[in-house]
Amino acid sequence: MNHPNLADVRKDYQKGQLLEQETPAQPHALFAQWMQDALAANLPEPTAFCLATVFDNRPSCRIVLLKDATDEVFTFYTNYQSRKGTELELNPMAAATFFWPGLERQVRIEGQVRKSSRAKSEAYFNSRPLESRISAAVSPQSQPVESRLALEAAWKASVDALDGAPPSLPENWGGYEIVPERIEFWQGGPGRLHDRIVYLLEQEGTWAKVRLAP
Repeated sequence: MNHPNLADVRKDYQKGQLLEQETPAQPHALFAQWMQDALAANLPEPTAFCLATVFDNRPSCRIVLLKDATDEVFTFYTNYQSRKGTELELNPMAAATFFWPGLERQVRIEGQVRKSSRAKSEAYFNSRPLESRISAAVSPQSQPVESRLALEAAWKASVDALDGAPPSLPENWGGYEIVPERIEFWQGGPGRLHDRIVYLLEQEGTWAKVRLAP
């Protein structure tokens, strides 16, 4: 097999700088601005991020979608019995990485994870398209299934059983909230001289801001 020469793949970043004096005291304000920039730039899947969890000293990663960001938490939704749900139950710590190549930006978030309230999960679940709600109710996420046909048959059976009624929130499905302790903002720079500003949560609840070497 002829493999591509990856050593020669490189890009020089030219789209901006990230300077301490131009960043807010709170990281959530900067994240909100960068997310707004990603949305305004019409980037593909701007809310997608790589979620890393750990079980038995083995990390695992997958792409999930951010569904809410406040001054306290970052929220995503999933099946609690999925692999990530099982791992978070045993080790409620996670890392999240957003990458917006069109803006030459990256954000890394680390912190503890907790389940969203049932009311919050139910409100979001009921806002989803009907097909998505049915899939969430039917899919034994991360578990082996016999075939694609078997999965489609289970989906159809669920539709038939509902008889036009909307599905209710499954007990094993809902939100997770990442409570950040560390948030790093990365802006690509020319000559690999990237800008990295990290916010660290201190014991009194304030954020310290530090520049890191690229």
